[in-house]
Parts: sequence; C-alpha cells; structure tokens
Amino acid sequence: MTDVRVWLVERTYSDRDLLTLVYSTPDGEQYLQKELAGRLGGETTAAIEVEQDRLSSVTEDSRQQRYAEEVERMADKHDPSDTV
Repeated sequence: MTDVRVWLVERTYSDRDLLTLVYSTPDGEQYLQKELAGRLGGETTAAIEVEQDRLSSVTEDSRQQRYAEEVERMADKHDPSDTV
C-alpha cells in the first residue's frame, strides 16, 4: 500500500478532554481524522504519512475547498515535520 502525505487542516478540543485532528490530502478530497486524549499531549506535526486505505472521502464541495486552502496555507508556512 502506498503512503500519502496529509496535512493538518483542523484541530478541535472537546469538553471531554478529547483532541480531534483532521489531516487532508492537498486536493481536499480525502481526509484522516484522529482522536486523542487531550491530557496525553504529544507533538502534532504539520503533515504525516498514512496508508491510502486509511483515508475517507470528503463529500461536501465547500469542505473540500476549505481543506485544500488550509493545506496550501500549512505547506507554505511549515515543513511537514514542524510541530504545530
């Protein structure tokens, strides 16, 4: 399986101490959502490599566009391994 680079496009915290990270492909058409316990912390990098089959499709055009724009912004400002 081929790995794909995805970029951080969204980070939210819930009142249940849950951190949700959303990473997207540069075209905004696919994404990976990760949920972590907020208290565990850890480093969040600007981009990660994931297996293609772990990605889900983005079905809304407006969300695809927003993700693609955020990937472009992140890629312009950060190297993939930068902690953000």
